[in-house]
Amino acid sequence: MAVNLPETPRGAPSDSVAQDTPDIPDTQGAPDTPYGQDARHAQEAPGGRAEARRRARGSRGRRSARPSGKGRTGRRPRPWWIELPAMAAVGLVVALLIKTCLFQVFSIPSGSMENTLRIGDRVGVNKLAPLTGWEPEPGQPVVFKDPGGWLPPQPTDPNPVTNAVSSVLSFVGLVPPKDDNYLVKRVIATGGQTVQCEGTTLSVDGRKVDEPYLHPGDDSCAGLDFGPVKVPSGYVWVEGDHRSDSADSRWHQRGPGGGAVPVGNVVGPVSAVVWPLNHLDWFGWTGR
Repeated sequence: MAVNLPETPRGAPSDSVAQDTPDIPDTQGAPDTPYGQDARHAQEAPGGRAEARRRARGSRGRRSARPSGKGRTGRRPRPWWIELPAMAAVGLVVALLIKTCLFQVFSIPSGSMENTLRIGDRVGVNKLAPLTGWEPEPGQPVVFKDPGGWLPPQPTDPNPVTNAVSSVLSFVGLVPPKDDNYLVKRVIATGGQTVQCEGTTLSVDGRKVDEPYLHPGDDSCAGLDFGPVKVPSGYVWVEGDHRSDSADSRWHQRGPGGGAVPVGNVVGPVSAVVWPLNHLDWFGWTGR
């Protein structure tokens, strides 16, 4: 293979040009093969082979870095107007499950349970307890549905929009029950027990009941003697801690159950005060 080189000056080493000149393959007359084409293109391109390799690497990098508009899973992200309603729906379902099976919040509208529970307190009622075999016992504060005639008719919201919104929020348990026909009292006696109050002494089955939870200044009877009363089976006898300001079983002895409340009306034990923050309190899983 012949290479035309410039004439070497006389006296110069014969191999000086061979050391300084790159070994370039002769493509003249080479067959029209891929190798020959590549070699000619590499020589003809500015910068030679190195430039060609840099261009090839750059094109591959651009292809791999080009965004596809899809995530790793190949799915496009959902728009916010779909995500937000979906998240709200999931939140409402979770709230409904919590209200149905775990805890429900009730509001304290009166001072009948002071100072244990105060007006405006929000209490968490353990609804899981009745589902796991719990039954009311003396000393436990409980929330129960009005057995009939204990509460006056509740006012209704005349605004249909706010009425509908409050109904939905109440249904899922985010706000206290809309009809508000629930009461909170402390269990004094259960089915089969005999309760009596005379003077300042409350007794169950003939034994005096110690009541450290009473409102300051109150005694157990608060001027209203009654009994002895035998509580029917499947019922509970309930009274407020603020004995002088509580229209409880003592005041409804002429009503259904002789003043006692059906166990089926009991929602569950009051486990905690959850609002306001300055009155947070925990009464235990079963309200003790």
